[in-house]
Amino acid sequence: MQEGRKSVSELNKKQDEVTSRERALIAARAADEKKATDIMVQEVRDLIGVTDYFVIATAANNRQVEAIVDEIEDAEREQAHVKPLHREGTQDGTWSLLDYGDIVVHVFQPETREYYRLEALWNDAPIIDLAAEGISDVEYSDRIAKLIGREG
Repeated sequence: MQEGRKSVSELNKKQDEVTSRERALIAARAADEKKATDIMVQEVRDLIGVTDYFVIATAANNRQVEAIVDEIEDAEREQAHVKPLHREGTQDGTWSLLDYGDIVVHVFQPETREYYRLEALWNDAPIIDLAAEGISDVEYSDRIAKLIGREG
């Protein structure tokens, strides 16, 4: 490990004050604040073992992708006292990722999300009911609404 870099376990000591589930919900709320659509939180820990939760959201354009990612970073820093271990994305702004170790946030533009269908790769993963967590005004496309059982 490079000098000056903290291990995931060292970072998790501070993160333990706020559970990974709570931090996933902080990210979902922040995405909702910036009008993201199709927000999903999947608990993937038992399926992939390298992270606990995926937070997946859709943004209308590259500016909104950036605004959502910035809002999530701010909310995580202020409410959970954590910074991402890694941030990356495409140059054209169609996708961005924040890696916090035990939560990973993906923000896609619609075409890119449809292409990768990340949530379908882990379709056995439990999905957190955001409405039960007070995030009830999220707009869902037909495909995602069906996936999370909110169709009709």
